[in-house]
Order: sequence, then structure tokens, then C-alpha cells
Amino acid sequence: MSMNKPTDDADRVLVNQAKAGDYAALESLVTRHERRVYDVALRIVRRTHDAEEVVQQTFLSLVEHIDGFREESLFSTWLLRIATNHALALLRRRARRQTLPLADDHSEETYSDVPHPEFIAQWRETPEQLASQRETRRLLDEALEQLDEKYRLVFVLRDVEGFSTAETAEALGISLSNVKVRLLRARLMLREQLTRHFGDEATRVAGHDH
Repeated sequence: MSMNKPTDDADRVLVNQAKAGDYAALESLVTRHERRVYDVALRIVRRTHDAEEVVQQTFLSLVEHIDGFREESLFSTWLLRIATNHALALLRRRARRQTLPLADDHSEETYSDVPHPEFIAQWRETPEQLASQRETRRLLDEALEQLDEKYRLVFVLRDVEGFSTAETAEALGISLSNVKVRLLRARLMLREQLTRHFGDEATRVAGHDH
């Protein structure tokens, strides 16, 4: 989740200038991070107009609370936490408006709840080779859409955005063990979905034989 050092240093300079009342520096921070904030928001809320709302709320929070940034973490990390909180709050509001069950599920899960994969096969290419392909990103996005929200959110925060286990637990209001179990389930389900596309049928092993 961290950026390279020159970017970190540039952020630090702009933050100090913004704290001193330099509005142009604040605008520069918005410009530098707007795309990343939008991408994070969209992965969580999954609707473009909602993601745009999250972006607006995030940068309003930036304007209001820049003086409170103590620089104990990277600016980008701090900003993405704000964006994540706004995105999760929007999901909760959406669930209430639609009288749907709240997306937050605090029930404890155990490793015994993790299902065995049904489709097991060696991939025709390595994950590293596949990761560089645009088709892989599209298939991963489609597979993410099929996950239950509680698993999708853990995967997005932990594996896509690079939050720590503790940060993910805090953001979602669940235990550390729940983060670990849900992340494992998400990874297994996603891997099975992708294996159906990238697996070599000749090497397939039935799930019950594994």
C-alpha cells in the first residue's frame, strides 16, 4: 500500500505546507491521490456515483482534519483509511434504505467452516505471469462480484489495499480471527474461480480426491 520514497517525501512537504494554510498544497494533495481514493471507494461500494460521493466526503474530511494528521503513518495510508470509513458508512446507509440485512456480520467463523475446493488443477501460466495481464484483472473483478460482501470486503482491504489484519478488523468491526478466516475463504473461493479459467484440465484433481 505504501508508495515509493520520493512520493512519500513529496506528500510530507505538501502536508506541512497545507497545515501552514497553503491552499494550493492542499489542492495538490487532492490531485495526487484522487484516483487512488476513487479506486478504493469503487471496490467497496461498487457504484460509480456512490464512489464519487465517497471521494467528495474523503476530501472534505481532509480539509477539516489535515491539522490532526500526526504523520505517524504515510499520508496515503491515513487518507485511504478515511476513504474506507466513508465507503463502509455509505454501505451501511444503503442497507438501511433498502431494508436489507446489514452488511456488517460480526458472527465468529472458524477454519472448520472453510469449504474444500471443488476444482483443483495446475495453472497453465504462473500467477506472476497472469497478474500482468488485463484479462486477469477483469476476471478477478468478476470473481470478486460473486463473493458475499463480508468476504469481498476483507479481501479488498487486506489483499488489494494492503491493510494489516488489525487495520482490517478495526475498519470492519470484527475480530482478528474473523479477518483471518474470512480472508482464507475469500482467497480459496477466488482461486477456485480463477482456476476454472487458467487451470490445465489435464492436471485436474477432483475436490473430494484432494
